[in-house]
This record gives sequence, C-alpha cells and structure tokens, in this order.
Amino acid sequence: MLVRMLPSFGTRRSVRVFERNFAIYRSQWLMLVSGFFEPLFYLLSIGLGLNHLVGHLPVDGRVVNYATFVAPGMLATSSMNGAIIDTIFNTFFRLKISKSYEAVLSTPLSVNDVALGEVWWALARAALYAASFILCMVLLGDAGSAWVLLCWPGAILTSLTFSCVGLAACTYIRNWQDFDLVALVQLPLFLFSATFFPLSLYPHWLGDIVFFSPLTQAATLLRGLSLGQLHWSLLFPVVYLSAIAAVSLRIAARRFATILAP
Repeated sequence: MLVRMLPSFGTRRSVRVFERNFAIYRSQWLMLVSGFFEPLFYLLSIGLGLNHLVGHLPVDGRVVNYATFVAPGMLATSSMNGAIIDTIFNTFFRLKISKSYEAVLSTPLSVNDVALGEVWWALARAALYAASFILCMVLLGDAGSAWVLLCWPGAILTSLTFSCVGLAACTYIRNWQDFDLVALVQLPLFLFSATFFPLSLYPHWLGDIVFFSPLTQAATLLRGLSLGQLHWSLLFPVVYLSAIAAVSLRIAARRFATILAP
C-alpha cells in the first residue's frame, strides 16, 4: 500500500533529488563506508561480552542465546539511527542553513518531489547498511534461521518509517539547540523498545506503553523474521509502521510547503 502511494505522492522528478545527494556523497565516500562498521561493532560487543553474561532468553516458546535475541533489535536501532541522521540533521542543514531547497524549487520540482527524493536517498543508504548488518549477523552466528534474509525488507520498512518521521520532525526544528530534543526522544526509544529485553520482563504499565513504540514494533518484526517465526501477528508491525510513515510524509510535505512558500 505504502509502496504504491509513494510514487503518486510526488513525481519521477524526485529522482533528481536522489541523484544530487548521490553526487555529493560520491566525493565523500568515506562517510558512506563508515556506516558499514557500525553493525560489526554492535554485534562484536554483544557476542564477545553480554552474550556470555546473560545466557539464553525464551522467545515464543523457543530458547535463544542473547546475541541472537538482541541482533534484530540492534538492526532496527541501526535503521532508526541512520534514518534520523539523514532526514533530520542533513535535511535541517539544507532547509535552514544552506537554503538548498529554495534553489531546488526554482526548478520544475515540487515540494512533494523534494520530500520524496530525500526519503528515497535515506532508503538507499538504509538498504546498503541493512545488507551489511545481516551479513555480519550470519557470519557471527547471530542469525536465528535462514529466514533472516527477510530482515532486509523489514529493515528498509523501518528506515522508511523513521525517515518520514524524521523529515516531519525536521520542519519543527528552529536551531541547532533543538537537536537536544531529538536526542531526548531517541535515547528512551533505544533503551525502552524491547531491544535488549522481551516485553514480558517490563512492568505491566510500562510494557503497555513500550508496545506502541515504533522501534518496539520494528524490533518485533525483525526478531520474528530472523527466528523464522512467521506468524500472522507480524502483519501488525507492518501495518503500524506503514501507517506512521504515510501520515508523517504527508505532514512533512505540508510543513515544507509552508516553510518554503515564497
């Protein structure tokens, strides 16, 4: 549903925004390559440290080691962090500092094209980083089953959701100091989204709140795919994340139109 909506949201000219970003980062390839080391550091720190301390955890009737449990959650976190960096920090610079979008809108591109082009770029980077993360999971023995390959589209959906949320949030940021508010939201999401522990271990009242965190739903989806537990219940995170992405993208486009209005 969301994949069909995205092209109709803008036009094919949104690809020009993607091409612009690609041309810029092509001369800064070290920034792209550095993203491939993040999954390796994440998984090594878990596998060589916490995995031996925590031991095993039950997941839907199956007992798995801690590294296998945490790895999909870290993949979700990595997808979230990458999307936020691309669509909040980088977009803020183009929107408020360099005024790049004002120049872009002097061409036939529309505000929707700009928003959609930024999302396409964030997804392209996310796809590369997710592939490297999954490869590290397999090589380090943290993949729960052969179904771990399905985590790739799941991670892209996660990045899509947080890219759209980040794009919308970026339009409300007034100055660099407001980025502290981003960290204020991002850190609790990271710590309290079933990334490190099952929802069943949270206090009842906190578990009900954590359940509706988009990162919790992303971690639940990726963990189910990694372990090969392909239940109908996995459709809920897919629909939930898609709905958040669709609403956020609409908000972002309207806010962009307001800010960039002549």
